[in-house]
Amino acid sequence: MLNKRKIINDPVYGFISIGSDLLYDLVDHPYFQRLRRIRQLGLADIVYPGALHTRFHHALGAMHLMSQALRVLQEKGNLIWELEMEAAQAAILLHDLGHGPFSHVLESVVIPDVPHEAITLAMMKDLNRQMNGRLDIAIQMFEGTYPRRFFHQMISSQLDMDRMDYLNRDSFYSGVVEGAIGADRLIKMLDVSQDQLVVEEKGLLSIENFLHARRLMYWQVYLHKTLLSAQAMLTQIMHRARELAANGDQLFATPDFARFLYNRFTLADFYQQPDLLEAFNGLDDNDVWASVKGWKNHPDLVLSTLCEMLLNRNLFKISFFNEPPGEEVLAPLRAHLTAAGVPAEHMDYFLITGETTNSAYAKEQDPIRVKMKSGALLDTADASDLPTIEALTKIVRKYYVCWGKNVSLRG
Repeated sequence: MLNKRKIINDPVYGFISIGSDLLYDLVDHPYFQRLRRIRQLGLADIVYPGALHTRFHHALGAMHLMSQALRVLQEKGNLIWELEMEAAQAAILLHDLGHGPFSHVLESVVIPDVPHEAITLAMMKDLNRQMNGRLDIAIQMFEGTYPRRFFHQMISSQLDMDRMDYLNRDSFYSGVVEGAIGADRLIKMLDVSQDQLVVEEKGLLSIENFLHARRLMYWQVYLHKTLLSAQAMLTQIMHRARELAANGDQLFATPDFARFLYNRFTLADFYQQPDLLEAFNGLDDNDVWASVKGWKNHPDLVLSTLCEMLLNRNLFKISFFNEPPGEEVLAPLRAHLTAAGVPAEHMDYFLITGETTNSAYAKEQDPIRVKMKSGALLDTADASDLPTIEALTKIVRKYYVCWGKNVSLRG
């Protein structure tokens, strides 16, 4: 009989246990194995060469933290059945199934109008059908319909196992030490009160450290200006490829990728076309890179130029602004690009404006509750005597212009 109790050696936490037959079957399934081929941080290795870890690593790490957190809650007298333990671990293990190639970067281009969470749920439901209902509770926890709502908070909230793992892991692989959050201590401070996930008062400093780390990781890694430039270029490549595909051009692509390139699908299609989830599961970062390598020789100058520039790390120049940039900024850049042979109808591919926001703590949406020694539950910002927590609730908005400084479309 196959031994389904496995131990995985993880560079961040040491040994991670796969503790049940169900969890083993999920990890072993092709839907989950695909996550090995999707980088957690997309193109971030352009800036941080070590940031090559995958969604597979991250999902296993989040499952490990979930198992630790549930044991802590049990030790504090909270009644949690083994079936619930397994379901919560399954839910966090599968929470990223719906990410397409390059995760967030291409989400709005490859399958516009269908968020990855919706595809995740469709895949979980398909897995549940294949596994004869063994994921019923996990799906309820994921959706937030399970009667004990703190389970959903552990999967998706401002202090969930997803965030705890990605901050730890992204910090580790990028080498940005400021992102390390001390997950062990945070987890030991967790409790449940009034059916809510809370942090004990003595864990207040750990929450503050967690929120600071998140803010720093956004500016230093996730919203790094060089990474934003590379992401903008890859997005423009996909927009151009879609435009050419819509005009009937033949573009090199793997069969599954071609299906999404030449068609637009709705969420309903994923439920009505039985083979569409299989086709989606055939997509990963390799499909996109293979296409970019093939398209650099395409006769369309816009597509081939963008692909060659990205492959050779000849990136667009990017500048940040506190206000939306006006014509005094954009007009000289248009003139430069026109002189480089970029016609007006293709200008938007080489001159991109956008905005980015960073808010470490959105207390209005989903406050992190602190259980005071008196038993009262307070929002973290109210429980803390440090003014920095209140400052972290402010949304910082920056505008940027990205442009092809080294572009030449002259034959």
